[in-house]
Amino acid sequence: MKKEKNFGAWLLSGMLRLLGNLPLGFHHGCAKVLAWLLGKVLHYREDVVLINLTRSFPEKTYEELVPVKKRFYQHLAGVFAESVWFGACRGKRGRRRLVKSHIVEFSNPEELNRLFGASRQLMLMEAHTGNWELIGGIVNYSYTVPMTLKPSEVAITYMPLSSKAWDIAMARNRQAPVLDQGFEGYVPSAHIMRYALEHREEKRVYIFQADQYPYYDTGVVEVPFLNQPTKMMQGAAKLACKLDMSVGYLRFRYREDGGYEMCVVPLADHASQTTPEELVNRYSKLLEEDIREQPWNYLWSHKRWKIR
Repeated sequence: MKKEKNFGAWLLSGMLRLLGNLPLGFHHGCAKVLAWLLGKVLHYREDVVLINLTRSFPEKTYEELVPVKKRFYQHLAGVFAESVWFGACRGKRGRRRLVKSHIVEFSNPEELNRLFGASRQLMLMEAHTGNWELIGGIVNYSYTVPMTLKPSEVAITYMPLSSKAWDIAMARNRQAPVLDQGFEGYVPSAHIMRYALEHREEKRVYIFQADQYPYYDTGVVEVPFLNQPTKMMQGAAKLACKLDMSVGYLRFRYREDGGYEMCVVPLADHASQTTPEELVNRYSKLLEEDIREQPWNYLWSHKRWKIR
């Protein structure tokens, strides 16, 4: 990652790294306090959370949704706290710390290896489940068989933040374990097509968060999702079909011991043999299954169904 001169970013990065060096247990303790503040004191986007939950689960009563809302705030606080800790997992020592923590365990790395070998490039469609801020450590999460992909072969898309200082600081934080391993694949979503075409002859794994509200009106598929018609971006699926990638859904579930389980569900070995619409539909059905199994494990504070 190219370093940019920004005093605010330098200050924020230093603060995050200093806090990140504290034990993971400390951060989980802070998450409990933060969950209380978000849910009970600040009522952070409570109206958005409740509207999203009631529309997505019309069969549930308000009394049944209250514990879902409460656990969502616990989950969100954990995402914040763990991402700060993750930012200090730099260099060999930091990667050992990350691996030792078992904060994320990849349950079927052999399937990821198979899909990566099925075609020149692999598209992984993920969502705001689990702790999406920990994706940058994906090559470190296998405890059974070695992953064949290297950090230099991974490309992760993102939406730049409005604050330049926070954008730079969070970029460094999200890439912490691979900053010294030749990783240059942290790519703004607006530039991903050009990046993919430039690297089309090279082995790559692309990781897209495909559940966000569409940024543009073009390239949108409407699917039935959580009891309501939902617009889904098909940029990832279109790119996969154009370059004949293999495609997988990156499942990210919460483990009751406090960590996360990650696995890949194959969607297509050769995307050119299907359509973007079919891939988006398969992805949305799998995501809905996961949300129904762990209804609090999703970013309910996001205005997923906003109307322009």
